[in-house]
Amino acid sequence: METLITSDSDQTQNYRFDFFGKGSDYFAIMIVNWLLTVVTLGLYYPWAKAKSLRYIYGQTALNDERFHFAGTGAEMFRGFIKVVLFYIAIIATYVLLLQVAKLPVLAILFLYLSLFAIVPFAIHGSLRYRMSRTSYRGVRFGYRGNRDEFVKSFYKWALLTLVTFGIYGSWLLMNIRRYTHQNIRYGDVEFSNNADGGDYFILNLKGYFLTAITLGIYSFWWQKDIFNYYIDNMRMTKGEQEVRCYSTATGGGFFELLVVNLLIIVFTLGFGKAWADIRTQKFIFDNVKMEGNINIEEINQTEEEYTNAMGEDAVDFFEIDLT
Repeated sequence: METLITSDSDQTQNYRFDFFGKGSDYFAIMIVNWLLTVVTLGLYYPWAKAKSLRYIYGQTALNDERFHFAGTGAEMFRGFIKVVLFYIAIIATYVLLLQVAKLPVLAILFLYLSLFAIVPFAIHGSLRYRMSRTSYRGVRFGYRGNRDEFVKSFYKWALLTLVTFGIYGSWLLMNIRRYTHQNIRYGDVEFSNNADGGDYFILNLKGYFLTAITLGIYSFWWQKDIFNYYIDNMRMTKGEQEVRCYSTATGGGFFELLVVNLLIIVFTLGFGKAWADIRTQKFIFDNVKMEGNINIEEINQTEEEYTNAMGEDAVDFFEIDLT
């Protein structure tokens, strides 16, 4: 898409994403990361993740200007150690309740509730760290969510999901998306999201139904619907100026992406995952478009640095999906 950046803030502009990553380069990073993580019995993992993120962000450009991730392995290692100690404390308490106190039901309840309780803290901490360490044109991103407010809301939404036997899950996910997005900043640009739990529930109900009828074929178009819904509801504002996002992804595009990625991974015995990951990144940025009247040359720095990576490590350790 042609870039039409001008100095006239009232004129609609198009913003173009590009991703320049190469499978061979990313494979070299991944294989070294994997070997060093194995040799160090996992201790190298924070440095491996920081190196991977710096590569992915550094290969992503908006209007020919690349993003930058300033997170370091040392920052992530400190968070990693805290998460490991927290996990050891949970397991030790679980074992004491199970083996010493002979309270198996209480032990299992404690284990699941403890692991569940950390989820909102991990989401909040990860977003605060990841946004703070990401910049574009020298201007930092930031996350201004209130931890206590988000944790209380998360537990309320989770309880509603439990008592409705999972039906409220769609509202839970979209409420999280709206809350976190509306607290993301890029300098003095504010993000927002209009996703609605009811719309998301209908979208997934349709996806389940049609995927079952078509013996799985519709799943690619279901993926497209979810991706488009995520992107189409995102907005950015700066005073009276606004940028809206929209997706051009198609079901056929998702079919080609996922099937070819699967074949690459299977026929290379997993060594082709680097190429599959790069194809996925290129697909995403090729299909995310933005248009509006915010002049990116007039965005001011407003966000502070935040170097506590405990949340970032926690979402990895407990496999929490933030997409």
